[in-house]
Amino acid sequence: MKKLLIYSMLVLVLVLSGCSANEQTKQPVEQNKKVSEKKVELTISAAASLQDALNEITATFEKEHPNVKVNYNFGASGALGQQISQGAPVDLFFSAAEDKFDKLVQDGLIDKSKGTDLVGNELVLVVPNDSKKAIKAFEDLTKTDKISIGTPEAVPAGQYAKETLEKVNVWKGIEGKVVYAKDVRQVLTYVETNNVDAGIVYKTDALVSQKVKIVATAEEDTHAPIIYPLGVIKNSSHPKEAQLFYDYLQNETSMKTFEKFGFKGIN
Repeated sequence: MKKLLIYSMLVLVLVLSGCSANEQTKQPVEQNKKVSEKKVELTISAAASLQDALNEITATFEKEHPNVKVNYNFGASGALGQQISQGAPVDLFFSAAEDKFDKLVQDGLIDKSKGTDLVGNELVLVVPNDSKKAIKAFEDLTKTDKISIGTPEAVPAGQYAKETLEKVNVWKGIEGKVVYAKDVRQVLTYVETNNVDAGIVYKTDALVSQKVKIVATAEEDTHAPIIYPLGVIKNSSHPKEAQLFYDYLQNETSMKTFEKFGFKGIN
């Protein structure tokens, strides 16, 4: 009887030890599960001209990575770069101009090894679909009453537009007719609503509008190369997820989406 009692106690001790071990084993697994499923929000500052392509790419990315939410701050690259320089909480910068991007690299806000020239674009002259003015080339802009471009100091498309107009010897004749805009999307809106006779935007912007038509494309030698650099901000609050999205934007599927919206691959 005594032996039976001792045996029963040993069995009870072993059972209890096993339960304790199982609980300890479960606990780290559950903790790891919570860490892996932790929701993270990324903030991307991106040129306004990238809006449509990025929205489509992001929808797919978030389905594949449900724990990561991507928020965008779209605008003129110059203004976005200044915000980052002043400490805005941003994880990635997708610029429409190399100089705006390079400034952040020089200032130590972006590591050059975590940046890449991702896509290119073209500059086009657009007019309203119902335009009655005979505008077929950049040289015809002297016939307009008003033309819109982005503010050259802050908007890369405006900078490229001014370079082109100077190259074809039109700038001095139309400078007084120019209506400046905060970004290319505003230029497009001015043309769509007939507030101006013509506007100079990226090809990608013109392609998404049903209210304008492209009448001319700027020759490559009339302006600086239109290149869009992408980079991870050094002080990103979520460097792992930022790197994940940075890599995702460069994969084959994403590049096909960029091309669908009129961008040109560089690498």
